[in-house]
Amino acid sequence: MPFSSLGLSPALLAVLAEQNYKQPYPVQEAVIPPVLQGKDILGIAQTGSGKTAAFALPVLELLRIRPESKNRHIQVLVLVPTRELAVQTANVFQLFGSKLREGIKTLAVHGGVSINPQMMQLRSVDILVATPGRLLELIDSNAVHLSSTDILILDEADKMLNQGFKQEMDRLLGLLPAKRQNLLFSATLGIDVSEMAALLLHDPVRIEIKPEPQQLDLITQTAYAVSAERKGPLLRYLIKQKEMDQVLVFTSSVHKANSVVSKLRGNGIHADSMHSQKSQGGRTEALKQFKAGTLHVLVATDLASRGIDIPFLPYVINYELPRSPKDYIHRIGRTGRAEAPGNAISLVSPDEEHHFKVIQKKMGKQVPLIESHDFDLKGY
Repeated sequence: MPFSSLGLSPALLAVLAEQNYKQPYPVQEAVIPPVLQGKDILGIAQTGSGKTAAFALPVLELLRIRPESKNRHIQVLVLVPTRELAVQTANVFQLFGSKLREGIKTLAVHGGVSINPQMMQLRSVDILVATPGRLLELIDSNAVHLSSTDILILDEADKMLNQGFKQEMDRLLGLLPAKRQNLLFSATLGIDVSEMAALLLHDPVRIEIKPEPQQLDLITQTAYAVSAERKGPLLRYLIKQKEMDQVLVFTSSVHKANSVVSKLRGNGIHADSMHSQKSQGGRTEALKQFKAGTLHVLVATDLASRGIDIPFLPYVINYELPRSPKDYIHRIGRTGRAEAPGNAISLVSPDEEHHFKVIQKKMGKQVPLIESHDFDLKGY
């Protein structure tokens, strides 16, 4: 089914053609028509499934024929859990809206940066992409109003609820008009998300896109059995011995990410971190340098990993294992993309070995565990 059969205007089809979008993804094919019909949506779809375009395209189509927003009264609100996702989502709206009426304005607002410039930019915004905390700050400052909002989009609702945003979301929902179109997207449908969907959605169209099997065959997976105190030297040894010019390292905490970066730099390796306690400017610059290849090692937590999309990333290293097998697959899936081979390496301490066996069982794939106690790590 081509995009032209989904009810989009020639202006949007022209942008899609310019950006080389040939065929809609399944989630786009399923979501776009009912959104254009004004229906509520419950979408179960993974990150990377194409869902941002699935809601951005029809929303832009609906706005195309509406008058501009009144000053500081937004028409469309998109709530997301992280700064990176806010910026990424706003970029999609701006890209697809570039050929529509000039009055359609999209803005991303989030913490980690000064609030004053965001307050200034909120004049005549039609589409606001926001993290809940910063949005409430702006509302409390009388910088933005939700009384004219008639489309609400919750993206990655499970992540927002898991990260403790429920109280903020409840307050925001209370500020919105009762009559509106609601689009809720989540990777999973747990109890909290189901309860929110029941509260929020009116006779929704339910769309569930099964994730495509991860192309794990393109990823060479290796694990090293190593004591906790030798993980740092082994990491530096592998980076230098394998001459890794671009490697994404995952840790389980902000503290550990900072510690790993400090020791990498102390050993002459160009590294930086990406985590929730780093300023937005610092996160953006680190990611920019990493994508350009001028930063050799980026150390990230799972939260900050959202938005890291590099087609030909050669190496991912799990300095610490994630809590769930799904997160493990998400992490190593940063490599082996665009039909390019990749390498995933895990550093497994004795107390992680049982958990690593669980991950392998859930993944349905055995990963060789190499003993590292004989490696000479002096000087690393």
